[in-house]
Amino acid sequence: VQLQASGGGSVQPGGSLRLSCAASVNIFSIDFMGWYRQAPGKQREVVASITVGGSTYYPTSVKGRFAISRDNTNNTVSLHMNNLKPEDTAVYYCNVRRRGYHYWGQGTLVTVSS
Repeated sequence: VQLQASGGGSVQPGGSLRLSCAASVNIFSIDFMGWYRQAPGKQREVVASITVGGSTYYPTSVKGRFAISRDNTNNTVSLHMNNLKPEDTAVYYCNVRRRGYHYWGQGTLVTVSS
């Protein structure tokens, strides 16, 4: 499985960004899709996930600001990020689980700064 992430960039506090991750396989064969981030000097953490049944998870730090969605037609999972804060600055990675194996996309940098 190959994952191609896109959409990172720089934004001011309070701004919005959308990240996308395109999978090389049919999305219906994937039972878990998630977005993680890793800030300098910190461990990688999950920021959003969605199962094949549509159940979502968000940690408290992003709940109400981030939204994950699946596009079954284009085999894509997206992360909509609103009201971004400087502490959201990190490299963001998409991750999928398919047939018991996890796959990672390349990271995309999000910088929130005034």
